[in-house]
Amino acid sequence: MKRLPPDKRNKLVLVLAGTAGLIGMVYFLLISPQKEENQKLGAAEATDRARFQQITQTIKQAAATSDRVAEISQLLARAEDDAATGDVFAWTYDTIRQFKTPHKVDITSIGQPVPSDVDLIGNSPYKQIKFQILGSGYYHDIGKFIADLENKFPHMRVTGLVIDTSGGPDVQGEKLSFRMEIAALVKPNA
Repeated sequence: MKRLPPDKRNKLVLVLAGTAGLIGMVYFLLISPQKEENQKLGAAEATDRARFQQITQTIKQAAATSDRVAEISQLLARAEDDAATGDVFAWTYDTIRQFKTPHKVDITSIGQPVPSDVDLIGNSPYKQIKFQILGSGYYHDIGKFIADLENKFPHMRVTGLVIDTSGGPDVQGEKLSFRMEIAALVKPNA
């Protein structure tokens, strides 16, 4: 540049400065906004890709979830098979009489079931009946009767138990008289 005359040198410097300014303007006005837009699109694409993978995973699990729902529905139906339905007094009487047969307790009275809302568990679709059983038996036999009752019928609970040693006219020897209150779930839409 030293060999160029000052007039040409000044023109060349102006051309170079103008070119640099023009390149800077193109970068800041065109390239930089496009670069920011590309970054936003890349982030949106990553979000959409993650969402797509989640939806794909959910679709893959849909069949397994459907099978699990069917399995749980069958388990619930089997569990509800021996729940109270229809005429709850007849169900109560028949169920307790059939259940009592192999046990060594004497049941003298099965009370009238009283329907109510469920108080054993909250927010339940089931209704509940409560009834009393009066009877007598040896201490061990009464305990076995209660344990077997709650194990065989998971929808029943002994909510009150009174064991009396004084007995009554029907109670003899070392036998004890008992009174228990039982709460049982009633199958919905029955």
